[in-house]
Amino acid sequence: MSEPVYHWFLPTGGDDHAVGAGTHGGIIGAQDAGPLPRSATHRAPTLDYLTQLARAADQLGYAGVLTPTGVHCEDAWLTTAALIAATRRLRFLVAFRPGLVAPALAAQMAATFQRLSGGRLLLNVVIGSSAAEQRGYGDFLDHDARYERAGEFLDVVRKAWTGERFDHQGPHYPIEGGLLREPPQTRPAVYLGGSSPAAVRLAARHADVYLTWGEPVEQVAEKVAKVRAEAARPIRFGIRLHVITRATADRAWDDAERLIAGLDDETIRQRQASLRGLDSVGQRRMLDLHGGDRDRLVVAPNLWAGIGLVRGGAGTALVGSHAEVAARIAEYRAAGIDEFILSGYPHLEEAYAFAEGVL
Repeated sequence: MSEPVYHWFLPTGGDDHAVGAGTHGGIIGAQDAGPLPRSATHRAPTLDYLTQLARAADQLGYAGVLTPTGVHCEDAWLTTAALIAATRRLRFLVAFRPGLVAPALAAQMAATFQRLSGGRLLLNVVIGSSAAEQRGYGDFLDHDARYERAGEFLDVVRKAWTGERFDHQGPHYPIEGGLLREPPQTRPAVYLGGSSPAAVRLAARHADVYLTWGEPVEQVAEKVAKVRAEAARPIRFGIRLHVITRATADRAWDDAERLIAGLDDETIRQRQASLRGLDSVGQRRMLDLHGGDRDRLVVAPNLWAGIGLVRGGAGTALVGSHAEVAARIAEYRAAGIDEFILSGYPHLEEAYAFAEGVL
């Protein structure tokens, strides 16, 4: 078993001490796309704050930071490029959506990033969980068609990275005489997630690392086995989780409750309905863990789903003492997880809590 790899999260949609209607992904699935409510302690995703957080992650020993993509956050490519010079070792796991940028151009962007950063780019290919959001970008393909296009997109990217002139004839990307004159010396690893059959097929073909959200260990083990069998080749596995880790379990659970203390039932109802309307199978699996019920938020030992009452995407957190959180990580390791992409609120303070208490 290889050594585990730990990443942190770069909150390019803003940071806070609690979760609410305006938390990361709050606009996804919402009928009203107007301004989101912000708390008095909201931290805007300024370059100064993101630099402070990236430098902390670099110094604390995290391997990289995941940067999200979507209408709720700043552009991942531009943000991470601005942080290259402020960090030394930290890698940038840049989330982007195939179909919103041409694959030959994406291959060139990745190659440039690799040279400027000294080989610190990782790629998180996001197919898109909201059809409405995709249409807002001008993309009208349905769920399975987006995965099919993503496969062709990655085929083109890999051809471009050879540095040889190429042609490509496909339903989405006809290319004649494509050439990337300066391919990356080290190709960025490709991270892919998704729980649908289409996502598993795509990951089996193209993923260097398959990602899952923080489901209970047994469900994660089933996913790992399914993808590993489909891929029939070496592949790594990662998990996306929040953490609330403290010197004592009581303090950790108290802080977890404070994180959602300001949520009212109507906000929860609205967010659950909006998220339930997305075409993401993984999002539905997250919601099914608790059903929006405050009395069902502990979905497995030390696995708490309170954040998923309103937050889109990753909705579960490991909550407990440092020893308990370490024990749960060991169980995910035994289930086949190699990499952990973690976060917490606020992200700066929680990065220190996990690094100093658990790592």
